[in-house]
Amino acid sequence: MIAWITEPLQYDFFVRALAEIAVVGLLCGLVGCFVVLRGLAFIGDALAHAVFPGVVLSYIAGQSVLIGAFIFGGLTAIAVGTISRSRRVSEDTAIGVIFAAFFALGVAIISRHSGVKRDLGSLLFGSILGVSNSDLIATTAIGLVVIAVMFLLMKELKLVAFDATLAHALGYPVFWLDLLLLLMISATIVASLQTVGNILILALVVTPPAAARLLTDRLDHMLMYSATIGVLSGIGGLYFSFHLDTAAGATVVLWSTLCFLLALVFAPTHGLLAVRRHAARGEHHEHHFHAEEETRIPS
Repeated sequence: MIAWITEPLQYDFFVRALAEIAVVGLLCGLVGCFVVLRGLAFIGDALAHAVFPGVVLSYIAGQSVLIGAFIFGGLTAIAVGTISRSRRVSEDTAIGVIFAAFFALGVAIISRHSGVKRDLGSLLFGSILGVSNSDLIATTAIGLVVIAVMFLLMKELKLVAFDATLAHALGYPVFWLDLLLLLMISATIVASLQTVGNILILALVVTPPAAARLLTDRLDHMLMYSATIGVLSGIGGLYFSFHLDTAAGATVVLWSTLCFLLALVFAPTHGLLAVRRHAARGEHHEHHFHAEEETRIPS
């Protein structure tokens, strides 16, 4: 067992990948909590696809894919936030229009460059084992900034997440907080691109928080559980991909999915087994949210 753990650590590329997946798992686990609680999975998927032309253009230019992805991710977040303010265009409609247009732009660019077609797999599914030291530094820097902003504005983000009407009535800048959250989600997706690629990134943002949501009714606990599941899924998936010779990004996603399924079945209060036990005993549990430090999440 010890050899199973230590053998991959002989390789520098694996150690870099391990550090990268730990940072990405932590970041996705934390930011993903707000994605799940606010029902923004579609936005996360849209942002993941909308950054595709930036990834392709950076690849063609021989630059880090993070540069182009960050630019297009920021543009998408700002465009969605701005267009959705119109009463005639819903947020879902704005997202659908923008992400479809940007993804189509990426496909059009690829069709003009045959060299990109050969490496399309790494763009779509990631290449975490090819992460360089500069990539790791960039990911860590993005992660630290996003996490710092999130915790500095935790009170405001919490209030808007659970009662945007109340937040607006109290004078909070709801539009700017929504836009900031979109930018944080975009930055998280960009930082995670090389880990699991353009196709699978949504799984890392949604699955660990979804598992954590089943384990607790408190936001602070949900953040802790989600981050832990994200990191452990990443590390476990990376080790198994090394020993089983499977795609690293896909294996990480499968591990996080396994964690979700275990939580779905065995969670002490909201798991399927617990619900069946409670139903058999005729027990009814009701949970209420209080916008305080010990925040309960509405069921």
